[in-house]
Amino acid sequence: MAAIDCRNFDQPDETRPFVGGMGRLDLVDTGDGAVGRAVFLPGWKWSEHVQPLAGTDSCRADHTGYVVSGRMKVVMDGGESAEFGPGDYMRVHPGHNAWVVGDEPCVTLDWTGFSDYAKPSD
Repeated sequence: MAAIDCRNFDQPDETRPFVGGMGRLDLVDTGDGAVGRAVFLPGWKWSEHVQPLAGTDSCRADHTGYVVSGRMKVVMDGGESAEFGPGDYMRVHPGHNAWVVGDEPCVTLDWTGFSDYAKPSD
């Protein structure tokens, strides 16, 4: 096993496009789990651009991540909400909807919630 592992999201192990061409998820398999970079385009909304793939009422992913650029609003099933922007650490439990705020793509890195994200349900 190598002592150093250098990977680049521009050459991911897997790319999953969102419905309607509204962005993508690039995954790097670390051997200890997937780390993802998502690019959410302006107008992207989970309930429109990922829900058809997931087949669930709300997002069931458990996210731990970092916002590189853009802004995203997240609303939990129970009503709690937050808006995240550049430089923000984000921790979002399962059971939420989310959408891009503004006219800039939102780019996030996530090291816990993207393994099965935007993956068609069986």
